[in-house]
Amino acid sequence: MAGAIDPVGNAELDVSTVRLPEQARMPRFALTMAWWALCSAMVYLIIGATLALYYGTANAAIGMALSVLMYSAVNYVLTRYALRTGLSVSLFSRLLFGSAGAALATLVFAATVIYYAVFESSVIAVALHSLVPSISYPLASLLVVIYSVPLVFGSVQKWLDKLNGVLLPFYLVGMIAAIVLATRTFGYSDAWLHFGPPRSGISASGWWNCFVYYMGVWVFMMAAFDFARFGEKRDIEYHSRFNFGAPFWTVIFGINGLAGVYLVSTIHDAGTLSEISVVLAILKLMGWWGFAFLVVTQTRINTANYYLATVNVQALFEKAAGLKLPKFAWTILVGAVVYGLMLAGVFEKLLQALAYQGVFVVAWVAVALAHILSERSESSSDSEIDAALERVPAFNVGGLAAWLVGVAAGMFVMNLSTPYSSFSSIVTFVVSALTYCLFARSPGRLSSATSA
Repeated sequence: MAGAIDPVGNAELDVSTVRLPEQARMPRFALTMAWWALCSAMVYLIIGATLALYYGTANAAIGMALSVLMYSAVNYVLTRYALRTGLSVSLFSRLLFGSAGAALATLVFAATVIYYAVFESSVIAVALHSLVPSISYPLASLLVVIYSVPLVFGSVQKWLDKLNGVLLPFYLVGMIAAIVLATRTFGYSDAWLHFGPPRSGISASGWWNCFVYYMGVWVFMMAAFDFARFGEKRDIEYHSRFNFGAPFWTVIFGINGLAGVYLVSTIHDAGTLSEISVVLAILKLMGWWGFAFLVVTQTRINTANYYLATVNVQALFEKAAGLKLPKFAWTILVGAVVYGLMLAGVFEKLLQALAYQGVFVVAWVAVALAHILSERSESSSDSEIDAALERVPAFNVGGLAAWLVGVAAGMFVMNLSTPYSSFSSIVTFVVSALTYCLFARSPGRLSSATSA
């Protein structure tokens, strides 16, 4: 990733498409500030409130708790491997699927985070247009993209950690202020504990649907992998257990989710539940202070969205087409794509697109876990990993088969009737992992001495 310091020439070395060397790693606090930018997106409040609306608060809370455990366990394995090897999602995918096969994984990851950038950027644009109707939505969208793109010109090591460290207190104060003002304005009621359908008590189908919904956003595991490679090896326990572990996922799913349930159930005139309705409710409650809060939250998450989109688009075109451009050029391209999608009227179709992309992501995670857990790599050297990257074939048939067979199985189940469709993510995961363990012995994998 861009911004590493070349130990020989002391010049900036673009490591977006190469394994991150030890001297380019970040101190633990700096990486924590950069990574925790992801905890402030409005979408987490909406997910929690939506699940509570359809299945009840209790079932939503159980789904959140189970998801925290699942995300913590899986990312414990993934982030330790990324930190130990310095590999990105794109590079690791070369080992799993081959040099050409990895392009599909990079494309899926890049497209998914671009969709999230569209989603979160639209929040600010809608808020600005609502407060100042003379500013049209297209103009507001353009302004959001124009200020967002330059924030990603700098590297993770030199800029994003500092920016998000400064914005973190404002996010915390804003969240607390929104809850306090909602309570003072509408009064406290324990109705949020019983939010949802009438007589919606705890049920297996209820919490199960909430749990598998969070499997649909496993793209955050790929994001964690790409960020974890910046950690110093001596901090591996801290990062795997805390920074990318249960504390982070508790905040992102549990605290944000329950806050969303409370705000939506408390603000009586929030209207029909949607991302926009909550945004408008916050603006009505807090005015320009609410807008400032939204700018802080969305700027924090979009630094990660735009950054991950940039480095994966760069990796995709450099590896697949041999096209080499400066990192800032790829960032501008990502901004242009985001702006085009914001104006194309696809906002309402994003969740459907993300559902299908989520199947690809779950399959990727399953293959990655199967690869890491089926072999040992604690003693693998940097030179062995580099050599393995150089000798990968164009297509690792075993890895690709495991990935695509899992995707096909998941999409088939997804299109079945209820309740069978709720097992699509689980089927995807199991089929991909088992297929990889049984058949993925083709060339291109690291040997038992060099794999994880």
